[in-house]
Amino acid sequence: MRLHWRGYTEHLKSVYGKRVYRIGLDAGFSCPNRDENRQGGCVFCDGTGASAMYQREKESGYTHSGPFDEKISSAPPPASLSVEQRCSSIQAQIAHGRAFLKRRYKTELFSVYFQAWTNTYADVQTLKALYDAALEEGPFVELIISTRPDCITDEVLDLLESYKSRVSKVWVELGLQSANEDTLERIGRGHDAICYIRSANALHSRGIGVCTHIVVGLPSETRFDFEQTCSLINKANSEAVKIHNLHVCGGTRLQDWYAQGEVSVASLRRHVENTIFLLRHLEKNIVVERLLCETPNHRLVAPRTFLDKSAFLSLLENTMEERDVWQGDLT
Repeated sequence: MRLHWRGYTEHLKSVYGKRVYRIGLDAGFSCPNRDENRQGGCVFCDGTGASAMYQREKESGYTHSGPFDEKISSAPPPASLSVEQRCSSIQAQIAHGRAFLKRRYKTELFSVYFQAWTNTYADVQTLKALYDAALEEGPFVELIISTRPDCITDEVLDLLESYKSRVSKVWVELGLQSANEDTLERIGRGHDAICYIRSANALHSRGIGVCTHIVVGLPSETRFDFEQTCSLINKANSEAVKIHNLHVCGGTRLQDWYAQGEVSVASLRRHVENTIFLLRHLEKNIVVERLLCETPNHRLVAPRTFLDKSAFLSLLENTMEERDVWQGDLT
């Protein structure tokens, strides 16, 4: 059965001839939405900054489907490290991540992925030291930098462009979350949709790929908002997208809203329907890198009952096949 959206694995195979896996890194960054102690942030952000699960040694004893643990969620973010310590940590994380991925997937092709926090939120000298430390552990197929639209400067663009000769592709993941300005203000993003368009255009002008991260099911949003978000992504010519269902992590302001009954999360069926709606309104050439959050249950307040990734994707594909609907067929 042919996939009804442009899948990430299939895209990578078509470009590189085989599967490519990311080594996710926490390079010790923070975020402009947080104070010097890494406190604060967007309503949905916990103290991990979206770091890769296999890089969190303190959580190695937990299973993905275990009970919620308030102690893990309320733990403060780690203290700041020197640039030298961060470079050393990056190299150790790459060694650990490469060994884990080789053991699990028997793969030989890797991309290096600056995943946790805002990975352009520092002076350019610091950024260069950290990026160089990672790339020295290569070879890597791609360099992927996750960041915010308001943390792309001309100096950052110059630096990222300089790495195009060292990897096959440089990507930047921009956290848009929504095109609705009221939503962006409500969830504490600190930037607007125009900032996203400006940064996407600037990245494209340097030959850097853009992946856009959005959250479906944010408070008060409707299908109209979903369509507007898709329209903005299409307008920005984003080459890829990550779609996350709204989920409530422990230790967040969103957890407080959820406890007070101010926020609900989508059921499995509603997320399937929302995802189909989004896919149909995204241009068919956009690579779909993610369709579901995979936060482990010991950090997850809600939803507690959900299919795993494989089962969800199977349900989504079967539903789209039955209806004969495809990514981009409503654009």
